[in-house]
Amino acid sequence: MKTQNDSSAFTAYLLSFIDNKSSHLQQCSKEALKEFTLLNLKKNDYFVKEGQVCSYFCFLESGILQHAIEVADEEKTTYLALRNSVTSSLNSFLNQIPSRKSIKALADSKLWVVDLKTFKDLIAHNEAFHQFYYNVIEKQICLIDDYRIDLLTLTPEERYNKLLLTEPKLLQEVPLHYLASFLGISTRHMSRIRKNIK
Repeated sequence: MKTQNDSSAFTAYLLSFIDNKSSHLQQCSKEALKEFTLLNLKKNDYFVKEGQVCSYFCFLESGILQHAIEVADEEKTTYLALRNSVTSSLNSFLNQIPSRKSIKALADSKLWVVDLKTFKDLIAHNEAFHQFYYNVIEKQICLIDDYRIDLLTLTPEERYNKLLLTEPKLLQEVPLHYLASFLGISTRHMSRIRKNIK
């Protein structure tokens, strides 16, 4: 059932990535937002499971979504999506192939989602959404590049301190073992780092 998208948070997020002084683009953004529908996930519900095809691209209005893979029967966190961000298992979503990762709600989460057909129509025909998506992807590529370099060049302490400076919300909202996995640090070492910094 389609639920009217009245998310002021999503509206503000989308407008922050486009030339929002343009009245034409503002109108296009309103039309784009109407195509997203509400999806509520309870804590531990899956947005997509590894091996399944990801059905949606989403804006996360509230909650936390953990991206994770299984390596030698151990769960490894690859990304943590917080409120006011967009996410998906993008390769699976765009190419309709089985996802190599799972995305799970770590807290009750409110999502605005769009399916692939509608998503492609928006990219092709809605100027605001096209500009928004291009700018979001460009920003994410830069962030992923920095993250990979940090894993190779920074000590665990330096990675933690950088997270403290750049993403303090993660430290407040995400359980320790997920953060440790995300930073490539053992939970025990992470506990020591936090104690030393305090």
